[in-house]
Formats: sequence, C-alpha cells, structure tokens
Amino acid sequence: MYLKSFLITSLTSSLLIANIKADGLYPKGSSVLQVDGKNYDKLIKKSKLASIVEFYAPWCGHCQNLKKPYEKAAKSLNGLAQVAAVNCDDESNKAFCGGMGVQGFPTLKIVKPSKTPGKPIIEDYQGPRTAAGIIDAVKLAIPNHVKKLSDKTLSGWFETNNQTAKAILFSDKGTTGALIKVLSTEFLESLKIAQIRNKETAAVAMFGVTDFPTLILLPGGSQEPVKYEGVFSKNALTEFFAKYSSPKPESAHEKQKPLSSKSKESTQEQSKDTKPEAEEPRPEETRPEEPAEEAIPEEAKPETAQPEQTQSAEVTSTLKPSSDPNISEDSSSEATTVILDDPIKPTESSNPNAVPEDAPKPAAVPEPFPPIPELLEESLLRKQCLGTKTNTCLLALPRPATGDETTSVGLASLAKLADKHVKRGSKLFPFFVVPAENPFAAKLRGALKLGDQKEIEIIAVNSRRGWWRHYKNENLNFNVVENWVDNIRFGEGEKNKLPDELVLAEEEGKEKSQEHVEL
Repeated sequence: MYLKSFLITSLTSSLLIANIKADGLYPKGSSVLQVDGKNYDKLIKKSKLASIVEFYAPWCGHCQNLKKPYEKAAKSLNGLAQVAAVNCDDESNKAFCGGMGVQGFPTLKIVKPSKTPGKPIIEDYQGPRTAAGIIDAVKLAIPNHVKKLSDKTLSGWFETNNQTAKAILFSDKGTTGALIKVLSTEFLESLKIAQIRNKETAAVAMFGVTDFPTLILLPGGSQEPVKYEGVFSKNALTEFFAKYSSPKPESAHEKQKPLSSKSKESTQEQSKDTKPEAEEPRPEETRPEEPAEEAIPEEAKPETAQPEQTQSAEVTSTLKPSSDPNISEDSSSEATTVILDDPIKPTESSNPNAVPEDAPKPAAVPEPFPPIPELLEESLLRKQCLGTKTNTCLLALPRPATGDETTSVGLASLAKLADKHVKRGSKLFPFFVVPAENPFAAKLRGALKLGDQKEIEIIAVNSRRGWWRHYKNENLNFNVVENWVDNIRFGEGEKNKLPDELVLAEEEGKEKSQEHVEL
C-alpha cells in the first residue's frame, strides 16, 4: 500500500514538473509577453516601447517566487511598457540566453529604446524583486518626448510648426507621467505634446484652465483649441489624439484594431523589416485600461550609450535542474539570483558572484568613471559647501568601510552622473564625498538627524539659501539617483531648512549686506 501511494505521488509530481517545463512559468493567458530567440528582435529590440525581460528556468525556485510579482507588474504596466519573459530551459533558447550574457536565473534586463532604431540601451535590473520595484524601474526607462514649457517659452513653442497639431497638459505636478510619455512617443511624428505647471499663471489664464490635470489640443493653423473631456486612460487618449493626427501604435502584447488607415499602413511598413521566422504576438490576450500615473522627469537626459550584448550561436550547453535538497521552494522573491555553476549541469546557488571556471571571458569593461573628490578636513567642507556664500553641493556621507556594496553602488552612480555632465559640457553643482575620517562628518549627520542606519547618506545643501535635501530612496542605481538630482536642478521637491549651526558663523555679517544687493 505504501509502495502504491509512493508511486502515485511520484508520478503526479513528475507530470507536474513535465507540464511546467513544457509550458514555462507563464501560460498563454498570462499578462507576461512570451519571447524567444526568434522573435526577440521584432518584439523587443526594435520596439519603441520600454521593456523588461526576465530570463528564467521553470525548475528554478527563485523564478517561481518571482512569478506573482512579475505578473502583477505586467498588468500594471499594460499599455505603457512591455513585460516579457524568455524560457532559457527551452532547447531553442539556450544559445540566445547565453548570447545575452545570462549566467543565472532569474536574470532581469531593462531594454530602453534609443535614438537609433534597433539599437536599444540594455541594462541589468538590480532592484528589488517586487512588483513596485519593477514598475518604478520600467517607468523610468520610458522615453520622454514631452516638452516642458513656461510662461516665457510658450509663445515660441506655438510659433514652431504652427500647422502641426499640438497638445498641452496643464498639471499641478512637476514630473511627467508614464502615460503621457508613452503617448508622446507613439505620436512623435504627427503631434507635439507639452506640459505646463499650474504655477505658470499666464499660460493657465490664457486657456482658462481651472482644474488639473487639463488637456488642451491645438489642431493647428487657425482652428480653435479643443479641451479634452474624457478619462485619462491609454485607449481614450489615443482615440482622442487620433482624430487630429496619425499615431504609430505599437504593442506586441495585444491585438488591437487600428484607429485609422494611416496607423494601419505604418504598422504594416514596420513589419516588413522583421525577420521571416519571427513569431507573431499572441492574440488571445486582452487587458484592462490603466489610468495615467506620474513618473520622474527625464527630458533633461540624453541617451546613455552602453554596449549591447549580442547573441552567440556558440553557446549550446544543456540546462538541467539541480538536485540540491537544501534549496527551499518557499524562499522570498527577493532571494539571490540562481547562478549556473556548470554550463552543462547548472544548480541554484545563493552566491550571486559565482562564475563557472570554463565560462567565456566577459566583454572588455570600460574604464571606470573618475571618482568623486573627498573633503577630508572641516575647513575644506566649509569652504566648498557650508559657507554663507556657497551654492548647491551634493554630499555623500559613507560610514566607515564595512565591505557592504551599497556604498560602492551609490558612489559609482554619482561618479557616472558627474562624468556624464562633464562630457556634455552642462553646468551641474559639485559632488563631494565626506568620509567618516572628516571630524565634521559626525556633526553633519547629527545636526540633520540622519542617524547611522544606512551605509551611505546622500544630501544636497545650499548654505547661501539655507536649505538641504535628503535622498531617502534605498535604490542607489544610476537612473534613480539621476532623477533625484534632476529634481534638484529643476527646483522640484521638498526642501528642509538647513540648521544655522552648520553654516560658517564668522561670515554671517558680510552675507547680510549682500542679501540687500540681491533683492
């Protein structure tokens, strides 16, 4: 009897595992787009939509834990971006996954369209494996073609291409929402979209705007402006814009009726460039509309060139599940990435840095960015950033070296950002590191009530105007840090009063006399 029960249980388990391997983690009805080596170029690489791609193996416990939050992110990003997955356990995808640099499961990569079609920017996603973390990261990758206008620049924008339809979003927010960014990309060649803050009183009065958000469309020429009265959803706004221009809708994830004959023709023209063997997207899926959501501004950012990983037909290793009994299937979705210790018989490993001895040599790593200068003495800190005449400074305050990689990630992001602005020739306030060895570092932490829980604190201070700002996000990746810095540059966000005790007292008298000159 026990033997019979054991055989039944074993048979049932085998059938379940076989079914998972055959279908992958995500069934046809899933919100996650299924991608393989044949249709990746068509659906992801050449797409105008931002995408995140998960490379997984169905037998991987960490991948199974990620399934629910990943599907939740896919539903939330419906119509805004693509959430895709590649089953690397499928024999036909093994060479493709190897060519994409996949060494462990799950591996997540964000694919952001660049100015050069077919050559997107590809970055490894290192954020939390939660729906919220994935959603935030993908929204940051959405291209932004929305023009920020003010009372001073509005008339000049009107005069440019006056015969072309234009749309203005009046908003009480300083950031540009993901929905309006996506629409600005889809209608890029036929409709110019701009955004104006509610504090631009002349522009607001010109159009009689009283509620926010309000969308005004200018058909072009001598036609009267049209106020949008519908809901702020992807489908509704697309239909509204299509009455005055021809979009180029692109969603590989769902089959929709084109809004006009022009959009249909543009879609057919795009399909001519795809490979013959590419698979068509699944038509079965439909998704609910999502309301507009706000995201961090990106209009000041140029495309960041990064080496694109290419496919390699030489990788033909056979992937098999590990028999390690110590791996728990109930581990959190935040668990460490599974590392392939052996390209022939990979196993799940808790060490994210493990690399097979016979693995191919990685591509050449570019030279590191110049490090952020350190202020080792209190006098230097006060001279550069805490005098009564000093302007905005960004300060990184790391704790004494503990070996934690958080500090390295944060400093690397700051170094990359500073170098980016140097190469662009753009003006940016200086960045400094205030190490724990600086006697004033502890006083600075105490006066600002930063505590000592985080490995590194990042703040911006302006002693001349008496304010400071605190970077509170746990994510220190480049894109997130850059958006926080951009908010400071644009004067957006909350500012805190800088304690008087931190400003060099002996120059206060001189500064007071200067204040009258400025006023």
